[in-house]
Amino acid sequence: MRVICLFILVVFTDLSLKAQFVHPANNNAFLQNEVASVYVTMSAIDAQKMVTDSVYSDFPFVASVIYSSIAVQDTLTNVGIHVRGNTSRDAAKKSFELSFNSYVSGRKYRGLEKMKLNGEHNDVSILRSKTSYNLLTQCGLPSPRTSYVKLYINNEYKGLYIHIEHFDEEYIQKRFPNDNTGNLFKCFYGSDLTYHGTNPSYYQNTYKLKTNETVNDYSGLIHFIDVLNNSTTANFVCDIQEVFDVDSYLRTLAFELLIGQWDGYAYNKNNYFLYERPSDGKFIFMEYDLDNTFGIDWFNIDWSTRNIYSWANANRPLYAKLLAVPYFKDRFNYHMKDILTNYFVPATMTSSLHTIQNMISSAALADDYKGYDYGFTDQNFLDAIDQAWGFHITQSISEYIQSRYNSANSQVLACQNIQNPCISGLEEWNTTGNGQAIHAFDMLGREIQLDAKNCLKVITYENGTTKQVYEIE
Repeated sequence: MRVICLFILVVFTDLSLKAQFVHPANNNAFLQNEVASVYVTMSAIDAQKMVTDSVYSDFPFVASVIYSSIAVQDTLTNVGIHVRGNTSRDAAKKSFELSFNSYVSGRKYRGLEKMKLNGEHNDVSILRSKTSYNLLTQCGLPSPRTSYVKLYINNEYKGLYIHIEHFDEEYIQKRFPNDNTGNLFKCFYGSDLTYHGTNPSYYQNTYKLKTNETVNDYSGLIHFIDVLNNSTTANFVCDIQEVFDVDSYLRTLAFELLIGQWDGYAYNKNNYFLYERPSDGKFIFMEYDLDNTFGIDWFNIDWSTRNIYSWANANRPLYAKLLAVPYFKDRFNYHMKDILTNYFVPATMTSSLHTIQNMISSAALADDYKGYDYGFTDQNFLDAIDQAWGFHITQSISEYIQSRYNSANSQVLACQNIQNPCISGLEEWNTTGNGQAIHAFDMLGREIQLDAKNCLKVITYENGTTKQVYEIE
């Protein structure tokens, strides 16, 4: 008989899985083997005002946009454009947002309402965000699509940018197609998930509702934070699983620690989204803004060797309370080891970095804006994978990856296969009552082998029922 799955999360009657999300395919707006060009034409007066008097405004100045690649050349008029970001608005190499529906109601471009173009002004490699999001996708976690573009405004080359899919209702609809009407919260600096009572005003400045704004319902978020902070020790392990997708977060946490994302929740109480699934009321944690990673540091901390069990800052209840539970800590250990074994592999990652660098080199070397904020040079870009620049870039990307891989492997504890204490019993996934198991799918909806081990999978049976299981070797 097989070794039974570690736990069974839930039983479903169809493939519209509550715990499942879909990662949409890349299209011509997210090219992976080519750097597209984006040409913005706008009033010269507006262009100057956008980056000076209105640099802190999200007012959409009107522009025409041409998106050009080998395969397509699309022209759109009446597109909104404004400077975006937080501290990066002060940078010489600014980031921008194109809004396709600011002046044409309901318009989308290749399924997008907005195009977010990040200048990556503090990362001369322009590789850290892309590598982080690629890894997030490979780990089977919700992640935005990304690509590279060359940006021109009024025929002036503004440099190489990374296009990162915008988190909005479109993002949710694509990833949770049958569960897409819930509340999406953007969590800014200060979002430490501590409890401040039931008054929504205590939360609205740091947890910004990005969908269903008219209803403006914070009750689910407040209940989740209340459970996280105030559930009794005896009840916590079960109570938190009723309101939060814990296992998905533990995998996300392992990812966050491996890439050195100090500007996220665990260290800097910043830069994440929470989505409240309407089907079960559970929140799912999603990463974003991943440029301060892979050896970028402003605190004089070696993130590549920092202990994974004491990585977070103080007053981070989501980190501290979950890892204090043996079952959750064991699941974290499993996910950490799985990512280290199958995805965070130095040779594979370094090879991919060089492939991407080769693709973007001509666009990056022609980018004069890369030198305006920190004095980066062409040689700094070419050396970035294997040589550290200094100052806030304390390690090269490959040095960071190797060091983090070695240290995390030496720190992570063996998975003990502790059973979820909130599940009364185990079921074998091919029980006779359901008939023969006929198909298995991973959490991205891709068909996999029925006997695949060490992965969360959905089994479908002859009688049409399905089960979500985790089977270990």
